[in-house]
Amino acid sequence: MKTKRMFTYLFLIIAALISIFPFIWMVISATNQSVDVTKGTLLPGAHLFKNIDNLFNSVDMWQALWNSAKISVVTTVLSLLVASAAGYGFEMYRSRSKDIVFNILLASMMIPFAAIMVPLFQMFAKVSSVVPFLGIDTAAAVILPTFTTAFLIFFFRQNTKMFPKEMMEAGRIDGLSEFGLFFRIYMPTMKSTYAAAAIITFLNSWNNYLWPLIVLQSQENMTVPLLISNLGSGYAPDYGLIMSAIVITTLPTALVFFMMQKQFVAGMTGSVK
Repeated sequence: MKTKRMFTYLFLIIAALISIFPFIWMVISATNQSVDVTKGTLLPGAHLFKNIDNLFNSVDMWQALWNSAKISVVTTVLSLLVASAAGYGFEMYRSRSKDIVFNILLASMMIPFAAIMVPLFQMFAKVSSVVPFLGIDTAAAVILPTFTTAFLIFFFRQNTKMFPKEMMEAGRIDGLSEFGLFFRIYMPTMKSTYAAAAIITFLNSWNNYLWPLIVLQSQENMTVPLLISNLGSGYAPDYGLIMSAIVITTLPTALVFFMMQKQFVAGMTGSVK
């Protein structure tokens, strides 16, 4: 029994090391010069602050961070509001027609984004001539196609199945409107689900690369993934500088995840508090 447990722990330790090694290598590389990174050194260097200084002096990192933060926060807030309202409505007010619409939404998950990429771009190109602040090369053009997904609506609907319907009846007896039931009873009760959905949406939006690459065309609107891609596309890229940029980019997402880790686990397991 002890031998079996020892092998179990050994396997878990090896799996953990394999999982965490890319992050360790990323941090170590950020402290070294480019030549040391290309040699594959695994020892920390003394060039971290120099790499960070070179990064902020060579590119507008603050602007890229602000652009990514703005897009990610707005996308997350809109996603939580729209997807939770849709999931709530599909589950609480079920009917045959709503089930058909929901099944169509689920079917849309099978359509790859690459298949709708060109029509989306053409649509926003036409919008640019009518409503410039919603067209090409704007934050709105990045947010609008991505602020909610069929998966997120499905996620909220499935978690709403565990919501105690008696609370809604009690709220109606107390005279609450449907909006009051949603905002004053449903949302506080489903906070774990909201936390899990917020983390998923924020991470997806922060790391989004393909659609911003297509729709954002100016340097001042560039997001962090696009900036890092440009840093690595030069003739002689500075890998120490690139790794320091990746470390800085990883910090917000890591902070959001660790701050909401318990709520994320609870939301993914479908618990209602």
